[in-house]
Amino acid sequence: MAGMMTDSSRSAASNGHAVSESQTELGELPAVGLDTDELAEWYESLDDVFHRYGPEEVRALLLELQQRASAKGVTGTASLTTPYINTIPVDAEPSYPGDRKIERKIRSIVRWNAMAMVVQAARSGTGVGGHISTFASSACLVETGFNHFFHAPSKSHTGDFVYFQGHASPGVYSRAFVEGRLDESHLKNFRRELPRGQGLSSYPHPWLMPDFWQFPTVSMGLGPLCSLYQARFLRYLQHRGLLDTSQSRVWCFIGDGEVDEPETLGAITLGAREHLDNVTWVINCNLQRLDGPVRGNGKIIQELEGLFRGAGWNVLKVIWGADWDPILANDESGQLKKRMLEIVDGQFQKYVVESGSYIRQDFFGKNPELLKLVEHLSDDQIKDLRRGGHDAQKVYTAYHAAVNHKGVPTVILAHTIKGYGLGESAEGKNTTHQQKKLEEDDLLKFRTRFELPLSDEEAKAAKFYKPDPSSPEVKYMLERRKELGGFLPVRKPTSERLTIPSFDQFQTALKGSVGKEWSTTMVLGRLMGWLCTDKNVGKRIVPIIPDEAQTFGMHTLFAQVGIYSSKGQQYTPVDAGQMVWYREETNGQILMEGINEAGAMSSFVAAGTAYANLGLNMIPFYVYYSMFGFQRVGDLIWLAGDSRAKGFLCGGTSGRISLNGEGLQHQDGHSQLIASSVPNLLAYDPAFGYEVAAIVQDGMRRMYAEDENVFYYLSVYNDGSFPMPAIPAGVTQEMICAGLYPLEPSVTAKKRAHRPQLLGSGPIMQYVLKAKQILSEKYGVESDVWSVTSYNELKRNAQAVARWNALHPDKKPKQSHIDQVTAGVTGPFISASENVQLVAEQIRQYLPGRYTVLGCDGFGRSEAREVLRRHFEVDAECIVFAALSALAKDGHFDAKRLPKVLQELGIDPEKVDPATA
Repeated sequence: MAGMMTDSSRSAASNGHAVSESQTELGELPAVGLDTDELAEWYESLDDVFHRYGPEEVRALLLELQQRASAKGVTGTASLTTPYINTIPVDAEPSYPGDRKIERKIRSIVRWNAMAMVVQAARSGTGVGGHISTFASSACLVETGFNHFFHAPSKSHTGDFVYFQGHASPGVYSRAFVEGRLDESHLKNFRRELPRGQGLSSYPHPWLMPDFWQFPTVSMGLGPLCSLYQARFLRYLQHRGLLDTSQSRVWCFIGDGEVDEPETLGAITLGAREHLDNVTWVINCNLQRLDGPVRGNGKIIQELEGLFRGAGWNVLKVIWGADWDPILANDESGQLKKRMLEIVDGQFQKYVVESGSYIRQDFFGKNPELLKLVEHLSDDQIKDLRRGGHDAQKVYTAYHAAVNHKGVPTVILAHTIKGYGLGESAEGKNTTHQQKKLEEDDLLKFRTRFELPLSDEEAKAAKFYKPDPSSPEVKYMLERRKELGGFLPVRKPTSERLTIPSFDQFQTALKGSVGKEWSTTMVLGRLMGWLCTDKNVGKRIVPIIPDEAQTFGMHTLFAQVGIYSSKGQQYTPVDAGQMVWYREETNGQILMEGINEAGAMSSFVAAGTAYANLGLNMIPFYVYYSMFGFQRVGDLIWLAGDSRAKGFLCGGTSGRISLNGEGLQHQDGHSQLIASSVPNLLAYDPAFGYEVAAIVQDGMRRMYAEDENVFYYLSVYNDGSFPMPAIPAGVTQEMICAGLYPLEPSVTAKKRAHRPQLLGSGPIMQYVLKAKQILSEKYGVESDVWSVTSYNELKRNAQAVARWNALHPDKKPKQSHIDQVTAGVTGPFISASENVQLVAEQIRQYLPGRYTVLGCDGFGRSEAREVLRRHFEVDAECIVFAALSALAKDGHFDAKRLPKVLQELGIDPEKVDPATA
């Protein structure tokens, strides 16, 4: 079919003149130099392949042609975007399965109550606010899902997972109100969250509404990210034979402005790579962010189409409503499609606030052919031409295609209007996101537009409207939800309680570590391997590692339990045949997430909430480079707390000193401090293996046997330069987990009374013990050593007791743990750890004597550990000097001796301040 190329066509091609998609589609003379007849032959051949073999073979043929062209040095042959029209043509639309008329009534009722909820809250004078416009633009998207797709968990179905846009929460509440799940008092108390249970949380928050919301989504970007790892976790459970999740689908509703958050798009290649066809993302493309257009000078739908197609997703565009179908059908020249493609989003937004006559002139008036296409329409009819996201048939068509698509996830790009239906004061305006009030005229127009049976006075008052339970609308809603398994959203924690190995069994598992130079990271790895063999909880353990298992000494788990891979292992690893080898299996237990802390944290959330979202207790241990935990994914850790996740976050290679060779960016001394800000996170900093065992066993018991809604953070270190001791006589698990205990419990309070009390945590404990020896041997000062496993828990306990005592002055005062264990002791107290000083400072006001805190403030750096300990002033000699200085201030040591003590201990008083070094 080769033809001659004319000089003029060669010139056009060489000059790189662009050819519009409509030109090539309709056979106009293209810039490539083929004449119309020859191009028609190519079209005919392609059409023949399509009719005989179908779209899949056409796709394969085009790929072959593209590869052949590439082999001949032709580049840039593939386009990642398609024309600015609906992906699914009219003749391929399935018939609508529901009653569209009654569904429109339901949408109108839900729209009204969502709006009324925010308006009433704004009028209340409380200043609690609210957002109207997001749900107004997405009502059709969400309601179509509720009526036909979102399946609730049931005996035969593990349920769908729906991540709602956080700002659209009023719409979800409104539907629950009409369904009878919420009453009018709830709606009147929207964003009035005190007292607990009386009102409705501002956004989806499982912590505040534990029977309703499943997923916190309003920290933009986190919902989309978590949804992908939730979908992958469903496959993980399926492949491991733990739960049949084959029917479950993950739906995630996203705003087009939200895609600029790196977390939103950062993991989309996971979807195609893992063949997550159980995922449907719906991006509400109302073209607006909070302050203005998402892409005023571009086209966000086209941009996203290219991104997702490039990442291997199935992309469905829902741009135009059915009103446009006959107009597009008459667009024989392709000029309308061309015009649709060239108009930027900022101008489409302008059309929302302008009249039909303006649209006729500005959009259609550029070409006589375009004007002719709409000459039969009035200006009002042009103004009312709907966008695809507001047409239930178009939305249903896309959802139907998405749930039936196999092999890769689907993203639906739905064109909508922000503030749709809210009237002139809100619809499409740059201020619409912050719109909380509507003028009375707008309320009347809203009422009329959506045909609500409200009087003028009721409409002006934004009165809630709830049809009678016997009404066709309510009966239809309930029938549809019954067909789909029940109500959503819903959170149903399991009643299952796990049998946890005893503390004695934990100690037996670590018996081999006593006397050995093990780091606490190694201890944790040994415990995880042992737990994976336990008959009761072994299969529930979910080790999550972001590509650092060898650093943590946990690579033995590879061969023991395998690394999860949905594809198995299709290659021979370089270490095959060795005792420890990189073993990937379809039923592998480890989630190896690569260098991807955000993804690993999302997997932690999926596993840690399985007890509530899937009715299955799973026990995640997420072990990571501690510096890249709270500092990098703190928002996701806060989300885990809100989600009531359970499990263990383990900051491997913790400390400003122990991780000595990596330097400033890796040395962590502040995770314990940030951990203190998460209310339901219990943070521990153990020094010994038996402490790790005590804390892990206690945590498993509290979370999985007693169903406490807490999760844990452990600082574990890679300093294995000292032997691990056995648990001292008289020390109990309860003492360890309370946060503070003496290493020699037999010493009486009377004997301790006025001598220094040395508090140690983590690897610095070894230098606290050495300081005790120096004090005794060199200065004749006896002291006591205490292990502080958690300053955070000590502070919380003391704070709670102090609060109770203050509020109950007529009652006998309670005693905190610190009160109990330090009774009769006046100190001074000296604290030393590899954390910043503010960690230990939390308990200052609760100690009965003078308190000196040594810690690792300032940037880290690479050096030998002994040099770093002196730099940060937490070595044994610095601890000794701090103790003697405190004694001197209390009058129990001659202050005049201190300069000489500095010399004897080799401490340079003029050394650089580590806090600012």
